[in-house]
Amino acid sequence: MNIILLGPPGAGKGTQAQRIEDSRGMVQLSTGDMLRAAVAAGSEIGKKAKELMEAGALVSDDVVVSIISDRIDEPDCKGGFILDGFPRTRPQAEALDAMLIEKKMQLDYVVEMKVVDDILVERIVGRYTCAGCGAGYHDSFQKPVVEGVCDKCGGTEFKRRADDNAETVMSRLAVYHEQTAPLLPYYGDKGILRSIDGMADIDDVTRQIGEVLDSA
Repeated sequence: MNIILLGPPGAGKGTQAQRIEDSRGMVQLSTGDMLRAAVAAGSEIGKKAKELMEAGALVSDDVVVSIISDRIDEPDCKGGFILDGFPRTRPQAEALDAMLIEKKMQLDYVVEMKVVDDILVERIVGRYTCAGCGAGYHDSFQKPVVEGVCDKCGGTEFKRRADDNAETVMSRLAVYHEQTAPLLPYYGDKGILRSIDGMADIDDVTRQIGEVLDSA
């Protein structure tokens, strides 16, 4: 089964993709991770991506789709994949469709994680991670059991992403609504869009996604 998790930054796509990967044997494909891996491997497409990034240019859609194409040919993707963070625009979605058709593959579902902007801003601005092991926490929703001490590794140093501030988050949401939200009717017309309540707690979101995948 091949799916896309669709939703604005901070909706929890990465967390849910990891859970699906762990429970169903599908592979989470993050475009950022794949780009870095292609560059590190020194493949032809990786060299092209590296040149673009070093020049300060955006990596073009055809390069990203080529990297995804190479990645899903690898044996571990035979059980299906989860795209997280791609596509973000209609041209990317169309390029992805064309590539999958060439491979005689298809998307089974596009799962929209519906969220409320104002609450999402609060969710993102309040999050932080352990500097040692990367465990995630939140000022309001998920504090360490012992204040200032990581539950997982006992570390006492924490960090926040520089772009996890209200102004930047609002800007990223605006970009999502302008560029990515139009994918909802695109996939809706194909009959593969399913929407879930992304504001529910993490376990409930996982359950909702599971119900969608089990309905195939």
